[in-house]
Amino acid sequence: MRTAASSLARVRRAFDRAAPAYDSAAVVAAEARAALLERLALTRLEPDLVVDLGAGTGHATRKLKDRYPRAQVLALDVSLGMLAEAARRQSLLRRFGRVCADAARLPFADGSVDLLYANLLLPWVDPEIALPEFRRVLKPQGLLTLTGLGPDTLKELRAAWAAVDPTVSMPLFIDMHDLGDALVRAGFAAPVLDVERWTLQYTEFDKLAEDLTAYGAPAFAPRAHRGALAGAYEGWRADGRLPATWEVVFAQAWGPALRPERSRGGETRVPLSAIGRRPGATP
Repeated sequence: MRTAASSLARVRRAFDRAAPAYDSAAVVAAEARAALLERLALTRLEPDLVVDLGAGTGHATRKLKDRYPRAQVLALDVSLGMLAEAARRQSLLRRFGRVCADAARLPFADGSVDLLYANLLLPWVDPEIALPEFRRVLKPQGLLTLTGLGPDTLKELRAAWAAVDPTVSMPLFIDMHDLGDALVRAGFAAPVLDVERWTLQYTEFDKLAEDLTAYGAPAFAPRAHRGALAGAYEGWRADGRLPATWEVVFAQAWGPALRPERSRGGETRVPLSAIGRRPGATP
């Protein structure tokens, strides 16, 4: 039986291996990062503590430090290899901390973080576990901003797998509406979500498989099935190119002005007055 610890170790190993070549392959991560930072620019914040969850090679961490030079900014990742790459993003005047930890078990005190930023972390953690943990460490009226992958992501590869071996199932990514519901269950206020769909074009299936491996997801196109998958994927070829769809879900949510109350049954109760509007807004 696969345990949470073994799954975490598998993810850590995958990203340790992927770290040196990650930036060359992670085109979608770079585009999502730029779009998420652009959305963040529309929000007026003066944070004391900013945490980049699943920081990877630290590009967003450096941008966050540039934007909030007075704040303590931390890059958190489960992979030491990724954090070693992130160290290269620092400059003499723009330094940030690095923390090796599981995003689903954050080493921060309750209500201690002003801004949580997480670009494409959700495919690697269980939202039902991670989101309450994010809520725990976020200050009242603090902000969570994140991206995840929606169910249309790699739909072409999913169809190829179904043709090669119907018993194999790729991971299912969270739907935007389900993510919104999960944010509310976790105790967040005023969630705002939207979706963008991007299509990358490849001349050969092997290049897509190499990018997925460099991106930390070798199991999506394992070498042993590469030939069969490539043949099945050819049905998607158009104008000499093989498409790869990525559905990126964007979400922002706030910590309610009041901390949620815990009932004896383990339920989380948030006052109605703290839900449905941006914290701090007048009714």
